[in-house]
Amino acid sequence: MPAAEPPTPPRGAQEHRSGADVPQPRGAHKVLNNNVVITVDPQGRERVLMGRGLGFQLGPDSVIDYAKVEKTFVLDADADPAHAAAVLTATPYPVVEAVTEGIEQAERALGRDLGRHVAVAIIDHVGFVLERLQKGVRIPAASMPELGVLYPEEFGAAQALAAYLEQRLDVRFPTEESVFLTTHLLNATRDEPNGTAALLFRRVQHVVSTIESRYGIELDTRGADYARFILHVKFLLQRLVSQTMLRGGDSSFYDFAVQRYPEAHACAVDVRDYVLASTGSTLTDEEMLYLIVHIERLTQRVAEADAPTPPPGERADAEPPSPPA
Repeated sequence: MPAAEPPTPPRGAQEHRSGADVPQPRGAHKVLNNNVVITVDPQGRERVLMGRGLGFQLGPDSVIDYAKVEKTFVLDADADPAHAAAVLTATPYPVVEAVTEGIEQAERALGRDLGRHVAVAIIDHVGFVLERLQKGVRIPAASMPELGVLYPEEFGAAQALAAYLEQRLDVRFPTEESVFLTTHLLNATRDEPNGTAALLFRRVQHVVSTIESRYGIELDTRGADYARFILHVKFLLQRLVSQTMLRGGDSSFYDFAVQRYPEAHACAVDVRDYVLASTGSTLTDEEMLYLIVHIERLTQRVAEADAPTPPPGERADAEPPSPPA
């Protein structure tokens, strides 16, 4: 009686199997190169087997030496097998090995599986980056500091992944690679409808660009006020979705803010118009109040940084009260 197959890991897990632990294939295998082979396992799934020299002199009817298998993962049924095969064939094995090991570290750091798509996607991306670096071609990208505030866990894991790949591959990546790797991890880890995280990110970016355009400034993305504002906008947009916007019966504070900070109010109106156009929801006076105070504080910080130091004895205007996070 044949031995039972080991339990299937959670969706997307990088399976740390070798030798007899790997389920024996029921069908033909494809030799992609000396180090990567694709088989069909007993459950009818295409399984990628990786190991140094695993595919060397291996023919369609040859017996696989499972003692050489170092890593394996199952391709999604809805994945493009031709694309996955092309990526794994074209990419040098040291890159494949480094990326899969880096993904395992990211999984441990995040405490969750990253899905079956992410391995091939990041291998493909890193291979393309290395090719560009060899040719001296660099594609500029925005730093997107909002990512680190909105998704600190994924951003931190992406930075660690980039550093690990640099060390393993003896290469120096452009700083924006953390941004690209973060987007890959977000696509793999967020249990949300397709595009939800990306949509939230784009809307937050639009709010930031609205402020910068109206005031003709560039916000200080390194300051605590900026991080606080990004989180406030994130929670505001989430309250719109859950229909739990802030509400109250006393409008006196809002009326005061409108009179006291007219430019910040005008900017908040621009944001309100964008939110209405993109979501169909109108911000309440309470939401507008906190938005005005955040905008005023942010822009005042920029103005203070650009202003010359006042002569001794002169006092700067009082700043707005600190808004809640």
